[in-house]
Amino acid sequence: MPIFQAMARKTLNPFAPYAWLAEAGWVFMRHSAQLWVDPRASARLAALGAEKQKAFAQGTLEAGLAAMRGSSPEVIAKAAMAPARRRVRANARKLQKG
Repeated sequence: MPIFQAMARKTLNPFAPYAWLAEAGWVFMRHSAQLWVDPRASARLAALGAEKQKAFAQGTLEAGLAAMRGSSPEVIAKAAMAPARRRVRANARKLQKG
């Protein structure tokens, strides 16, 4: 197989790693709408804030460990963001189910 065909098949979307940011905005918007409808949902909002703090702390730890192992900057960045991405995806799935 010529090298150009192999390169043509491997197209990279430069925005794919950041798609979760749009998903995070969508989750935030949905939770904000829930607060407008039911002001008593503020306890849920506090729990969401606490879980984000935990995810970012976990990401910091994982990024530090990756850096100490001598990983590349890309691997370190992915390790840092992985816990937050998991929480955003989990919240998005919960909101879609209703």
